[in-house]
Amino acid sequence: MDAVLYICHGSRVKKGCDQAIEFIERSKVKVDVPIQEVCFLELANPTIEQGFKKCVEQGATRIAIVPVLLLTAGHAKVDIPEEIHKVYQHYPHVKVAYGTPFGVDDQIVDILLERIKETEVPIQKDAMVLLVGRGSSDPEVKNDFREIAKRLAYKGGFQHVDTCYLAATTPKLLDGLKQASESGYSQVFVLPYLLFTGILMNEIRTELKRWNKADQEFILANYLGYHNALSNILQDRVNSLLNSKGNEYDVYRYS
Repeated sequence: MDAVLYICHGSRVKKGCDQAIEFIERSKVKVDVPIQEVCFLELANPTIEQGFKKCVEQGATRIAIVPVLLLTAGHAKVDIPEEIHKVYQHYPHVKVAYGTPFGVDDQIVDILLERIKETEVPIQKDAMVLLVGRGSSDPEVKNDFREIAKRLAYKGGFQHVDTCYLAATTPKLLDGLKQASESGYSQVFVLPYLLFTGILMNEIRTELKRWNKADQEFILANYLGYHNALSNILQDRVNSLLNSKGNEYDVYRYS
């Protein structure tokens, strides 16, 4: 019997975890699979082990595992596979297929443009965007993030879209804000590339208060969030796993 295990990041802020669960519940109706469970990589329950076990207890013999993450970094490449490997050893009869995060997708660029429009601030001709990511030391993340920024500039008609990060790599948030402040653009839309509210969003909000000037406005847009369009991407990720090699999954090979 088929099952889907959605792995969300997890947060110390309860509201962030609640948002993830609510998103998965909305997304489940688009996926025609009898067993669907949600779990968290860290900081919240149920854990990956608990989620996997719950699928098996309901009769799952094949599990499509989908990381509900924005970009492919260490969590998707290392942390989640390691956790799955620990659990998988106890259920060798279960076939497993491992999916990919949301990645670079034009539907996400559309969400970003929507978040800017939601500020209800008229966009000036010389407006720029500062796209703020969580951050990772993985170079693939920076490449993907730059590609998203490039698509956002093209689709939104912005003269410039810059990127910065909250942790693990450079340029940091302060560097990005300083560079934007010195850029000469009259408007800077600060756009958090985050799935859920929490400590990082509060950090951006607090820092931004001191950057407005008489001739330059910094506008904080809402974070990306669990938008309905992400459900469509998630559905594609699940169906890709379900349809791999016809009706047969590849058994995920852990190193």
